[in-house]
Amino acid sequence: MKITAFNGTHKTGESNTAILVDHFLQGAAEEGAQIEHLRLAQVRIQPCTACKACWQKTPGKCVIDDDMSVLLEKFISSDIVVLASPIYADNISGLLKTFIDRLIPVGDPHWQFDENGESRHCRRHAKPTRLVAVSNCGYPEQSHFDVLRLYFRRLCRNMQLELSGEIYRGAGALLAGGVPEFAGHLASYLDLVKNAGREVVRQGSVSESLSESLEAPMVPLPGFNQVFLAKVNQLVDAQIPSKTA
Repeated sequence: MKITAFNGTHKTGESNTAILVDHFLQGAAEEGAQIEHLRLAQVRIQPCTACKACWQKTPGKCVIDDDMSVLLEKFISSDIVVLASPIYADNISGLLKTFIDRLIPVGDPHWQFDENGESRHCRRHAKPTRLVAVSNCGYPEQSHFDVLRLYFRRLCRNMQLELSGEIYRGAGALLAGGVPEFAGHLASYLDLVKNAGREVVRQGSVSESLSESLEAPMVPLPGFNQVFLAKVNQLVDAQIPSKTA
């Protein structure tokens, strides 16, 4: 089984999104999966121009000369793809959206109806068959992922993929481990992320019980959100130069 993660964070170094992806892939690798973690910020992807050449003139191939041709091959050779992004303005990053827009060559220009009678494009390739969504957000509440929950379901419907798991983490700044008093909670949560990778390989999807655990507060302490908000505001104040008269 081949699992390829396409990470849409704009950071090229350590990032909270990469931490989630790496732990998920580590769990998958422990179950025998072939894994690859691709950072989209490190490749050259131009925006789709909607020329439709990949449907009409060069079927299945984009005419734009950049790194997307390599990424497309990796996409269609994978059994499972992971699409990962931090929350940017209530949605995925522009970098991941550009990548998704450029996936248009994997579709067929012909239309069909799905099982509910709604139109969509036909598939051109047999793979991938499943998708895992990964994201993190600075805010602590899980409600900030509501847009992504709908977006990835619609994307999977349109691309005829099974949504095999969703890993969404509020208070994402804690993932880097910079708060010693929360180290135990962080380790427990990242173990759950690795278990998600294991389950996707073993049984094809993340179990309902594990999904519920992944959605639970990473730091299950009374009043944590209020404390977290206060700490964030203190940090913001410390980073903004004070005004002098």
